[in-house]
Amino acid sequence: MTVGRKLWIIILIKLFILFFVLRLFFFPDFLKSRFNNDKDRGDYVREQLIQRK
Repeated sequence: MTVGRKLWIIILIKLFILFFVLRLFFFPDFLKSRFNNDKDRGDYVREQLIQRK
């Protein structure tokens, strides 16, 4: 059973790296860096969705 636990620990560490660490470096929060409030962010997203149709 010790091999199984070690494998699960390795899997959890890899998931942590994939979802938290890589997200910070490769997927910055675009909307928060460009707009100050939720209304401006919502307006931008709405405009982008309408333009793509």
